[in-house]
Amino acid sequence: MTRVRANPASQAAFLARNVADALPAGGLERRLEQAVEAGRPLRVKLGLDPTAPDIHLGHTVVLQKLREFQDLGHRVVLIVGDYTARVGDPSGRSETRPALSAEEIAANARTYERQAFRVISDDPDLYELRFNGEWLDMSMEALFGLARTTTVAQLLDREDFATRYRAGAPISVLELLYPLMQGYDSVAVRADVELGGTDQTFNLLLGRDIQRHYGQPEQAVLTLPILPGIDGVEKMSKTKGNQIGVTEEPSSMFAKTMRLPDEAMATWFELLAVEPSAPEIPPRDAKRALARAIVSRFHGDVAAAAAEQAFDRIFVEHGVPDEVADADVSASDGIVHVPAALGEAFGVSRSEARRLLAQGGVRVAGQPLAADELDVPRARLDGEVVQLGRRRFRRLRVR
Repeated sequence: MTRVRANPASQAAFLARNVADALPAGGLERRLEQAVEAGRPLRVKLGLDPTAPDIHLGHTVVLQKLREFQDLGHRVVLIVGDYTARVGDPSGRSETRPALSAEEIAANARTYERQAFRVISDDPDLYELRFNGEWLDMSMEALFGLARTTTVAQLLDREDFATRYRAGAPISVLELLYPLMQGYDSVAVRADVELGGTDQTFNLLLGRDIQRHYGQPEQAVLTLPILPGIDGVEKMSKTKGNQIGVTEEPSSMFAKTMRLPDEAMATWFELLAVEPSAPEIPPRDAKRALARAIVSRFHGDVAAAAAEQAFDRIFVEHGVPDEVADADVSASDGIVHVPAALGEAFGVSRSEARRLLAQGGVRVAGQPLAADELDVPRARLDGEVVQLGRRRFRRLRVR
């Protein structure tokens, strides 16, 4: 295992080579110099709110940067935001987030560390796990002290708050506290560096102000570009249904990656640190290479080869086209009535849908539906390609 290198300038150049911003200019190198002088590693912070149970590929962009710090001998402090999740990060939001229950937060938090170890090292010399409920369950006196660090004008300078304020959309006082709570995390763990996506820039810089208020040296900030989801446009998010979870089955990972628009491939290659294919390789072959690399990273080479074979059995041997139109269908209490869904997706009558089911003419992800499968769970159809007859295809989006 590589320990801390003595050359702060070379470390800083390596760590900042593929970030969106390193703030302030020269800040990372100064913190590295101070760490060398003190004979200690940097404390590098990343906070994750357990608002959903799964870590997806978008999270791994930042986790990979944490691993680079670890490979240089620095200590990663992963903060599970069991308290900040009760507020919900308002970054990029046009409305107040729905509140999660304590039970939902606890259940989600249990999965985070295990999934993060698919990217970062669990070496106790290089890793520390904290829950911000340790320090955010504070007295009113302590909360008053934190609130004094920041003005309302500062918070309303933040783009998403400013946009909502101008539009007359509600902003709760609790949401205004979120950036202060995240900044106080940096105080509590004495962070030297904090990482986050570009949508976190305001919060990360405010953390510097709050550290200064509490008499601590200000952290350096590295922001990483945002990975688009499999739609190639929107930020990867479970809410938007365009994510690939790091614990998903290999066949699902492969098939979802193959849905990525060609124009988004270069971004995925770069942000996921996958060696790009040669320029002369056709886009479909390049996408296959990307899909194999992603599956191999989380499941191994054997699983990646099997996932590609499964994809070919479904999408090549059965003649599924590269581009499949989406169709919205309805569910009731998590159950989809298949004849009704086929009517919504393909414009056929329910009697025609039942006839095709009886004839084995309806396939989901290449597998025929049985004639008696008239009602199926939402998860069985959502996001899947449904084939009706020989040449009609739709990718269902279950409402």
